Amino acid sequence: MSAITSENGLEDAHSKSFWVPGNYQRTVKRTEDSFQACNDIVACFQERARVERQYAQQLAEWSNKWKPLVETSPLYGSLLKAWKCFLSSADRLASYHSSMCRSLVAEDGDRVRSWQKESFHKKFFGGFKESQDFGTGFARAQKPWAKRLKKLDKARSAYHKVSRREHLVREREAHAAGNPDVAIEKQKKIQEEREAAQQVADKVRARYEKVLEEVSRYAPRYMEEMECIFDQSQEEERKRISFLKEAFLSIHKHLDVTTNQSVKAVYSELHNTLMAIDDQEDLRWWKNTYGPGMPTDWPQFQEWKQEKKTKKEKVKKVVEQKAAIEKSTMIGGVKVRALYDYDGQETDELTFKSGEEFLKIEDEDDQGWCRGVLEGGREGLYPANYVEAV
Repeated sequence: MSAITSENGLEDAHSKSFWVPGNYQRTVKRTEDSFQACNDIVACFQERARVERQYAQQLAEWSNKWKPLVETSPLYGSLLKAWKCFLSSADRLASYHSSMCRSLVAEDGDRVRSWQKESFHKKFFGGFKESQDFGTGFARAQKPWAKRLKKLDKARSAYHKVSRREHLVREREAHAAGNPDVAIEKQKKIQEEREAAQQVADKVRARYEKVLEEVSRYAPRYMEEMECIFDQSQEEERKRISFLKEAFLSIHKHLDVTTNQSVKAVYSELHNTLMAIDDQEDLRWWKNTYGPGMPTDWPQFQEWKQEKKTKKEKVKKVVEQKAAIEKSTMIGGVKVRALYDYDGQETDELTFKSGEEFLKIEDEDDQGWCRGVLEGGREGLYPANYVEAV
């Protein structure tokens, strides 16, 4: 059973051989397959570009969502700076992945498309000129070989046919020679028939050998012509493989974040910021800003002084208040109402109570602060999320 399988496998291998007429089509079809592979490569990495674009958008959205919350968080000092660094790093990475998306589409994708257009020449009625040229070359080289094989096959079939007939006559002769019931004349007739069959077989065998010799003599020329066309096809395929290798290396360069200096700089800066978290420095800042280190006016004896405001000073104050209101109106002030109490921490910040109404004269900046004017004319900054528009 194993011998039969082996013989069948060998027969299948021979039937699929490149040298068998018509089997060159697999080599010719490589042109169309390569063209389709280019389409698949472009589509594949265009989809990867969409992934990079979506990732960049999600990074930016995540950063923008948390920035105002981080700004108003209870953390302070180097710890707050470290938290903010995660958000700024995300912004820089978003920019990098956006550029990666553009490179995959505008650089790598367009490069493959341009090469594809230059390397594959479509025919008006379908197919490619390169496929037709190789197919024509192989067919021309195989035509005389196929004719000789057909002639050889015919000679072999004729020889096998007469050989079978000779074999049957020999069996009859052997059977008659050992059988006393067969007459001498009949045995002689069978012997003559066997001799005639042998002569015919020898003649057909000689013709078969002659045709085989012709085929064998032509084989080197056939192989040379076929290999010449095949080498041309191989050279075209080598160019395709070399180009696609360069295209893949370019894609790898754009996707490889491990060697990109800008990405390295992002994470290096983030690491340095995290390592710079200093508990002692933060505690010292808190002590000097909100603790015992704050400056204060210790109680001292003060003489009483009568405060008098002249009519001129009162008029000046009213004029200043009106000027502040007119200024806010001129620059497009918007009336807002405080949602919560807020005590200004710095000299340029406002202090107000919940429900108090005043004018917003500048919109929210990147840090979540607006500029407004209180009813008394004081101008300063306040958190945007502490008020609502009236």
